[in-house]
Amino acid sequence: MQAFDIDVRNRIVKLVKGILDQNALTADVAPATKLVDVGLTSMDMVNLMLGVEAEFDFTIPQAEITPENFVSVETLERMVVSQLQPANAA
Repeated sequence: MQAFDIDVRNRIVKLVKGILDQNALTADVAPATKLVDVGLTSMDMVNLMLGVEAEFDFTIPQAEITPENFVSVETLERMVVSQLQPANAA
């Protein structure tokens, strides 16, 4: 795994843990852990989406706002990396 991907993953984990902290929840957030299993609600997913956009300074395209992309840190990471890759390669 490249350093860029690890940075993306760590930043997403930090966002998820921040939302859990706001809800007074604690959980181990592994890359493959389902976000609903650690306690994130649909409103939390909206906050996570907005947090990802702010953290990585891009707007998630409508086509990428799918339940499949918000299953876990791993799926979010893949989506973010795929969106940032063209900008990163330039």
